[in-house]
Amino acid sequence: MIPAIEQLTELADDPNRFDHSAAELYDVQIAALNERFQARRERIGLLKRRADEAGITAVGRFEDAVALLFPHSVYKSYPERFLTEHRWDRLGTWLGTLSSHPITMTEAADIPGIDQWIERLRTAGHYVSCSSGTTGKPAMLLASEADMAWSRRDTVNLFAWGSGVAPARDRRMMGIGLTASVPKNIVIGKAQQAAYGDPEKEVFRLPVSPLTVEAMTGQVRLRRKITDGTASPAELAAYERTSAQRQAELDRALIAGADAMIEHRTEKLYISGMWSTLYQVAALVRERGFGSADFHPDNCIYVGGGLKRAQLPADYRQFVYETFNIPPGREFQNYSMQELNSGMPKCQGGNRYHVPPWVVPFVLDDAGETLLSRGAGAVEGRAAFFDLSLDGRWGGIITGDRIVLDYRPCACGNRGPSIADSIVRYADMAGDDKIACAGTADAYVRGLA
Repeated sequence: MIPAIEQLTELADDPNRFDHSAAELYDVQIAALNERFQARRERIGLLKRRADEAGITAVGRFEDAVALLFPHSVYKSYPERFLTEHRWDRLGTWLGTLSSHPITMTEAADIPGIDQWIERLRTAGHYVSCSSGTTGKPAMLLASEADMAWSRRDTVNLFAWGSGVAPARDRRMMGIGLTASVPKNIVIGKAQQAAYGDPEKEVFRLPVSPLTVEAMTGQVRLRRKITDGTASPAELAAYERTSAQRQAELDRALIAGADAMIEHRTEKLYISGMWSTLYQVAALVRERGFGSADFHPDNCIYVGGGLKRAQLPADYRQFVYETFNIPPGREFQNYSMQELNSGMPKCQGGNRYHVPPWVVPFVLDDAGETLLSRGAGAVEGRAAFFDLSLDGRWGGIITGDRIVLDYRPCACGNRGPSIADSIVRYADMAGDDKIACAGTADAYVRGLA
């Protein structure tokens, strides 16, 4: 008999994978959740602790799984001194408390920085991706080689489904964005390039310095010290100097991006980036007197992430689409996060993000404790997911997002659960993001480290 997890993940290549209703998926998803729980309970310390506290020995309903979800903050629960003092052995021990596979590393005393530590882990088969950490410490998320292979497969399937563009390797790849230089982002970029990029045409990327984890964490720590009033005059001067240099570099890069878009405007383009940089490059292109009529009629675009607090005009999306002549149906947007291994592409007909069968969605109360009604109509609350494709770490996560999950068929025709395009972050709504179980979970992981 085929394991339930395999039954669900095998649907990744099925063009009708989003057309399975929640009721149809119920039994196999429950079985798959229990399979993963039984296989990981003794491997992941925090999972065992959560299960023991809740008295759960098997997952027989979705309420059981809710008690086993991790708050997203747990991936930031390491003591910050492990970074500042280069305690790579202790940081590795902390990471091991959340890993599905034992972490074995050789001597770490010779590692000068976090980027080199991440590279050392990669050579041992452990891939660490980090969030941007714009509001605090970056989350550190461990993945395995199996997870990297899944990301390569999933990203191409998602884009083909959401954009309607077949992977024909006939486009010039235009990277108009700033992404962290971490394993998952690198894997996704290379997979898209291999599937859609014309091998005879050079890939364009904004000419900016790589956004490494070391650079991200250093700036976050310094910003916090400035906010707290503990930064020294020398640190303030260094921060202002670095910020000015980075802004000047970005300004030059945006001009280079506009020049490249204009130069290749008659070619079939695959454009990727985040809204902020895409809008700024589009504005520069318009200032030069170019627009929709000058670009190829079959361009496509991959937009990653949200606004990230960027302040843009209300019509920013249409402005970008019209500038680069993106035809209806060729724009791709995806709802996901570093904590997940899979994406949820937005459909063209219903303007909803579709949840794949191997990702189990939960809508919880604001505290992240109670499962709200499911299976009929739409329900609003805190988003949580269990990604059954994840191998390197536990797949259950309570997010910082408030969503509307709809179990009704979408206008695009698909019957699976989908998420309205109205996602907001709790931190942006109330200036705080409190998950009831976060304190005990974080303390447990810190204690093991």
